[in-house]
Amino acid sequence: MRLRSDVSSCSTEDGMVLLDECNGRYWQLNATGATVLRALLGGATPQQVSERLAAARPVTGERAAADVAALIDHLTRAGLTADAR
Repeated sequence: MRLRSDVSSCSTEDGMVLLDECNGRYWQLNATGATVLRALLGGATPQQVSERLAAARPVTGERAAADVAALIDHLTRAGLTADAR
């Protein structure tokens, strides 16, 4: 996964903020969302991220996979990913 070149990211105490520089909209991710996004941007597959999440948090593998898929879908629908446009 890649963010569009005109989307900036910044880590915060609570997670991460994304800025769509084209329209000035901000998106805030909590700590778990930021961890997931960093792993995806680092080249991990959604399945790998789901497995890591399930191993580190009190959540089932199915729930972790659904949450990772939902985050990817949300970022894509918001037009923040490189393949979204």
